Amino acid sequence: VHAQGDTYQVVADVSQFDPPDIVVTTSNCHVTIQAEKVAEDGTVCDTFTHKCQLPEDTDPLSVSCTLTEVGMLVITARRH
Repeated sequence: VHAQGDTYQVVADVSQFDPPDIVVTTSNCHVTIQAEKVAEDGTVCDTFTHKCQLPEDTDPLSVSCTLTEVGMLVITARRH
């Protein structure tokens, strides 16, 4: 978690996954990134899981994420 001014930022490389394969959840200042690539035969061929804790002064309603063109997932949140 990187602090920039009044915001926190988490960056993850999920370039090997398509956007529908990526799920981001937040709960009690915890951010979880999960991604799963499924092969044509239905088997899981690649997974990614990353969990991190945001600082306690994070505004939980301000958490948002963006996927860049090169596959970097950028999660941002404001401080209270």
